[in-house]
Amino acid sequence: MKRILLPAIGLFLLCQSAIGQTYTIDKYHTRVSFSATHFGISHVEGNFKTVDASLISKRKDFTDAVISFTAQVASINTDVEFRDNDLKGAAYFDAAKYPELTFKSIAFKRIKGNSYVLIGNITIHGVSKQVAFSVTYNGTAITAMKQPTAGFTIKGTLNRLDFGVGSDPLTSGVSNQIQVSSNIEFTIGK
Repeated sequence: MKRILLPAIGLFLLCQSAIGQTYTIDKYHTRVSFSATHFGISHVEGNFKTVDASLISKRKDFTDAVISFTAQVASINTDVEFRDNDLKGAAYFDAAKYPELTFKSIAFKRIKGNSYVLIGNITIHGVSKQVAFSVTYNGTAITAMKQPTAGFTIKGTLNRLDFGVGSDPLTSGVSNQIQVSSNIEFTIGK
């Protein structure tokens, strides 16, 4: 029995290593935020309350990571119900027609130390574009849930008009450039 069991365990571990580890987000320690200027004089901030993401990697430094992300547009939150409803409506995101915002990585490259660049295709309002985000890998820890967890801070800028979201800033007062900032924890085994 031992002769059969040991090679079977070895084969399982080898297969797991070849496939890579699958991480899912810890939703309690993840926030996907954005900021837009209003008439050039202040910043309006918001976030998506319902998000999901996964990361698959064979390497400890995550340089081979494949990252997928989805946000439910109807979960947009700026702490002002009227504005949230406007953003969900046809004039902006049109959540009824385009319920999800998605991202799929093409590459995750280390620049230096814990600084990376994340390149991938993002789809917003039915329009897909290749984008790049700067990423800080904050490290890995065994959390209180006794699971290996990796933390990342992701930042970038998107032009909302590239995706057909909203109208010209002269009429809407909303900047074209939207700052994106996310703090994400990915956990194995959840």
